[in-house]
Amino acid sequence: MSTGSRRRDGPEADGTVSIGMSSAAVPGSTTPLGVARFEFVTAHRIIFGTGTLVEAAPIARGMGRRALVVTGRTTARAEPLLADLHRQRTHAVVFAVRGEPTIESVREGTALASAEGCDHVIGFGGGAALDAAKAIAAMLTNEGDVLDYLEIIGGGRALLVATVPLIAIPTTAGTGSEVTRNAVLASPEHRIKVSLRSLLMVPAVALIDPELTCSVPPALTATTGLDALTQLVEPFVCARTNPLVDALCLEGIRRAARSLPMAFENGRDLPAREDMAAASLFGGIALANAGLGAVHGIAGPLGGMFPIPHGAACAALLPHVVAANVRALRDRAPRSEALGRYETVARLLTGNPQAAAEDSVAWLTALNDRFDIRGLSGYGIGNANFAVITEKAAEASSMKANPIALTPEELTRVLQSAL
Repeated sequence: MSTGSRRRDGPEADGTVSIGMSSAAVPGSTTPLGVARFEFVTAHRIIFGTGTLVEAAPIARGMGRRALVVTGRTTARAEPLLADLHRQRTHAVVFAVRGEPTIESVREGTALASAEGCDHVIGFGGGAALDAAKAIAAMLTNEGDVLDYLEIIGGGRALLVATVPLIAIPTTAGTGSEVTRNAVLASPEHRIKVSLRSLLMVPAVALIDPELTCSVPPALTATTGLDALTQLVEPFVCARTNPLVDALCLEGIRRAARSLPMAFENGRDLPAREDMAAASLFGGIALANAGLGAVHGIAGPLGGMFPIPHGAACAALLPHVVAANVRALRDRAPRSEALGRYETVARLLTGNPQAAAEDSVAWLTALNDRFDIRGLSGYGIGNANFAVITEKAAEASSMKANPIALTPEELTRVLQSAL
């Protein structure tokens, strides 16, 4: 796959920097030999490359004759895809998700697809559109209401039937939702975001055309890009990583570190957009096969309680969670492999082969300043909310893979620092 055509010079440009692969950094040197059991799942087919959008309609034609095309708030960006579908004589029914996907929007999309006789689904947009598409595709084949299958607030039933054929086409580089096994849905009634989750929900085809991200404005490029970076750092240091995830995370962090600033400064920098699209894809695969951590453990409750986009929450939290984790590991688990992994992250981010784990905090903080990332207080979050947020965060599924259990006091300090 094409992930960048312009040569970049410098120590971090071609991956030649020594990143300190000590025995503590990555398994396999002086740690016990062997590989622990793990599983790995991703989309049945991944298509990556600039200009590959033209391949979507012929693929869809092989899936059926009536497609539900799930888009974000603005459907105009999907016009080329819709025109291609028309030329392939595939009837397209458009369903726009206006904001974060909710339980009710999934019900509406499912009802529309059923009424129109749609036999496959195409998700086209950011993480919200793709998550909605995955949930609708699942509910078209499984009996009952979506609430029956949701974690925490619902029945938690397992999906039993594979989704209708599903193509996921991201237009931002952030969530990696095109290759994940869950859909995050908001429940305004409960002021929470929860997941519909199943191996059966992984899209049949993930089609990533980096050119689609070139029109994303700088502010959204920054927050989605930092979400992508978070979804590479957290699986790499988490408690459930594995060798395949390690390889994807190392390559993804390298690409994000060198190209996110360039994509922010010049949205038409196609090699930078290709790097970020690849980083987002790698992060999606990584989180689906390992886990996340405290950034996402906190971001989930924040997104359910306040009008803060997921990427913005991750961007505001990332430096402070890294600082809290490194400090807690040094204090309570100084022999943890995760410390060596954080050191590796720091060396990849900074390009300094002698960087310490804490140096990543300074690099991330400087990047947030450069991107003018808003603190949590800019979304109405304050000290009075911390007790509820930390209580919900402690129960979040993402928190369970954090490399060390953070205390309520440590989580509160993270929130305070991120204001």
